Amino acid sequence: MIYILRFLPEVEEDVFGGYVWYETKSPGLGEEFLRMFYACAGEISHDPLLYPKVYSEFRRRLLRRFPYAIYFKTEDNQIIVFGLFHCARDPRTIRMQLQNRDKPKSP
Repeated sequence: MIYILRFLPEVEEDVFGGYVWYETKSPGLGEEFLRMFYACAGEISHDPLLYPKVYSEFRRRLLRRFPYAIYFKTEDNQIIVFGLFHCARDPRTIRMQLQNRDKPKSP
């Protein structure tokens, strides 16, 4: 099955925050962080069911080299990325943020 990979708008903020933090620590490291994020996100689309469910229907893909995880759901032929969170964050906070991002937006 071919999956379409989508990102919620909040994911851009998550990724940008990680990029800025790593880039201030060492020039070029933020770029490596971005490459790793997009490479891992792309790998999800090959076989999303390979990754474990961690909260209800949310699945998690750990990044290589960086202590971050991509959280996503599969719906029909789509993979929807809901967040990129540092692995040291409180799991309850991550769960709450995922639940908030999963709620339908009012017009």
